[in-house]
Amino acid sequence: MSYHYQKYRPFTPINKTDRRWPGRVIRQAPTWCAVDLRDGNQALVKPMNVVQKQRLFDLLVDCGFKQIEIGFPAASQPDFDFCRKLIVEERIPDDVTIQVLTQARPELIARTYDALKGCKRAIVHVYNSTSTVQRKQVFRLDQAGIKAIAVEGAEVVKQHAARYPEVDWTFQYSPESFTGTELEFAVEVIDAVNQVWRPDQGQKVIINLPATVEMATPNVFADQVEWVSDRVQYREHFQISLHTHNDRGCAVAAAELGVMAGADRIEGTLLGNGERTGNMDLVTMAMNLYSQGVDPELDLSDMHRIISTVESCTEIQVHPRHPYAGELVFTAFSGSHQDAIRKCLQARQPDDIWDVAYLPIDPADLGRRYEEVVRINSQSGKGGVTHILERDYNISLPRWLQVEFAQVVQQQAEATGGEIDSFTIHKLFNNTYARIPLGWQLRSYDLHRSESDVQARVEFGDGIVNQVVQGQAHGAVEALAAALESRLGITLQVEAYDEFALSEGTDANALACIRVLINNQETSAVATEEDTTSATLQALLTCVGSYMEAAAKLAQQQAS
Repeated sequence: MSYHYQKYRPFTPINKTDRRWPGRVIRQAPTWCAVDLRDGNQALVKPMNVVQKQRLFDLLVDCGFKQIEIGFPAASQPDFDFCRKLIVEERIPDDVTIQVLTQARPELIARTYDALKGCKRAIVHVYNSTSTVQRKQVFRLDQAGIKAIAVEGAEVVKQHAARYPEVDWTFQYSPESFTGTELEFAVEVIDAVNQVWRPDQGQKVIINLPATVEMATPNVFADQVEWVSDRVQYREHFQISLHTHNDRGCAVAAAELGVMAGADRIEGTLLGNGERTGNMDLVTMAMNLYSQGVDPELDLSDMHRIISTVESCTEIQVHPRHPYAGELVFTAFSGSHQDAIRKCLQARQPDDIWDVAYLPIDPADLGRRYEEVVRINSQSGKGGVTHILERDYNISLPRWLQVEFAQVVQQQAEATGGEIDSFTIHKLFNNTYARIPLGWQLRSYDLHRSESDVQARVEFGDGIVNQVVQGQAHGAVEALAAALESRLGITLQVEAYDEFALSEGTDANALACIRVLINNQETSAVATEEDTTSATLQALLTCVGSYMEAAAKLAQQQAS
């Protein structure tokens, strides 16, 4: 049996009783470094071409990234050529620092500096694997041998940089597979590298702690970061960076907790593209800060451009439920969710702190429209349907009709098995409630009010053949109901009706909604007219006309 959990062993956490990070809150954005053009590119089935790389680089610049890893020029000719293109064509803004990766091998480091000739500033990122499994099974070296590789790489990086004193150099070292490395040994290697580079004497240094493979829960990673940060030499003179992968689905959480544990800098990719299950998602982590009122120091407001560019360049589609960027992430199909969102949006004033149920941030901040927030399917309820009618068509319904029409929409959604768009909802509403049967159009009315009642004379028809009815009751609606009862020989009871004034600029000024009981059968209708009285009388005529039309069809079917 190949599916057998007993061939695995649990990760051994640190026995750390002095942890401080759990009580900390992130109040400032870390330094961001986007690695889409290197780590992200290496993870693609079809690596990006130069045009795609340039497009993605420009997007990263426009989003506000000040550090961008552009490739592995010593290991890839396309990466080398792209690095040269950016430098020779002066496509790197003055406030942006490019970063390049190289293994800690002298010939690769030399090639890396060849690619960087003529640049103004750059981060040279050198690494070697330090984990137990890599030492024993891949390189077959002891700790001394692994440390010697790191020290030699640091020395060669420093020597080549000295040949270009006009360049603003930053040196970065990664003990690759840090999470699988004994912490004492990780500190020993980091200290040995820094003894070469001497950040305490002014050399800018970044020590990157990569979760090359995510091996434990995020709290364990935070313990590792804090443990190393407390014990390395020259800590106040260099930045600690994190590069978390997503093997356990916790890359963002691990990065956030790592910052709480003392890290200064985060590497990741837009929307999380990366090897295996992906890299740390820069959009998610930055927007998490944003949602807490912390300036992420990145402009992610044009989310449509970010999504379209990343999808085009990587040929990977963004998941519809991706945090902040997914097509459906701000969408509510659930009826109770829709109702809560609608009520919160109605109550909110422009200067209020954002506090809307089910929406942690304002979708408009990311260029999303409210049209995308509430969408209707068979799971939806009156809140969503009502929101769409109010938002798109300025139609406000009384609660009783909200409930009734929501059931009509739900039946349609269940019948079609999919989503119901705004146009279809409006059409369904008109066909169900506003369609005036032939011969039942209000033509005129005359009302005379006395102290005790209202006398009504109402003319309706198709304009060619009209009918006139007269009735007397406490109000105009009751008077017309009485007249129709007498004329048609039916029982008619008005159960509910509501009138609404419509906004200026519409053809009609009033909307009336009415529900009546005709021969013990409920019928509802709506009408829009120039005034509320006309709208209410027409709504009643529509109800009765619809009932009579249906009764005639039923009688015809029974006769045949």
